[in-house]
Amino acid sequence: MAQRILVTGAAGYIGCILIPDLLREGHQVIALDTYNRNDTVLAQLCADPNFEPVRGDARDEGLMKSLVARADVVIPLAALVGAPLCKLDPLNATTTNLDAVRLAVNLLSSSQRIIYPTTNSGYGVGAKDAFCTEETPLNPISLYGTTKCDAEKAVLDSGNGITLRLATVFGMAPRMRIDLLVNDFTYRAVTDRAVVIFEGSFKRNYIHVRDVSKAFRHMLASYDKNNNNAFNVGLSDANLSKIELCERIKRYVPQFTYLESPVGEDPDKRDYIVSNAKIEATGWAPDHSLDAGIQELIRGYHMIRNSKFSNV
Repeated sequence: MAQRILVTGAAGYIGCILIPDLLREGHQVIALDTYNRNDTVLAQLCADPNFEPVRGDARDEGLMKSLVARADVVIPLAALVGAPLCKLDPLNATTTNLDAVRLAVNLLSSSQRIIYPTTNSGYGVGAKDAFCTEETPLNPISLYGTTKCDAEKAVLDSGNGITLRLATVFGMAPRMRIDLLVNDFTYRAVTDRAVVIFEGSFKRNYIHVRDVSKAFRHMLASYDKNNNNAFNVGLSDANLSKIELCERIKRYVPQFTYLESPVGEDPDKRDYIVSNAKIEATGWAPDHSLDAGIQELIRGYHMIRNSKFSNV
């Protein structure tokens, strides 16, 4: 059933993939973004009368009140994403990642819906060889993780909302993010042929950006059945250490050399493996493997030679 969906942070890495998918399925989309990059990642959608771009800020209470009142569903993507960016700008991180989500939750009526992307960064450092499930206590170790976990709590405490704990996202998109781990290491393999790794044994889970869109749309279609739940969203066969990720990339870039530094450290200390069994039990399954994503990125990086595609 077609719905009117308010997406904040619409022109970001996930939004520029999700919104075209929503429009193809017949939904109306109100696309709120500051559009401060002045780029054209959503320009091709303007031919669709169901696409309504709105220039503004998700922290603007008056604007949000008017937009939420018109929506059946809210998907709050607006965020300062990643530990480094949040550390650089803690005030905007807190007001955007947390306060804006609390505002949206407070504006919703009981008949409206919200699907919120949090992050499995909230698991922080997991127990060795133990899968983090949705029942695992959250232990964020950065301002980014803390704001996202607190925002998730606001959504779930409302009794009406679904949250998606996204693994580290990868894949090509119109609004590219090269600073994400798979995207970053593959870029270095293609352009530099080398990378130096800190804490190479630390593990994370991964998910393609198009499968993130699929997870949102799956929850949209099965909202009543899955309401008031958190779901890990990742590839069950991709709980990999940094070294293992480099080994995977080297299959497709044989000249790639990676070295683990004996000194120094990664400021991002996350280290965990994740179970995605709960969302898989609802009927969702990913379409894009890590290997296919790496090959996609290699093709994409033949077009890109610019460091502007990062958040810091």
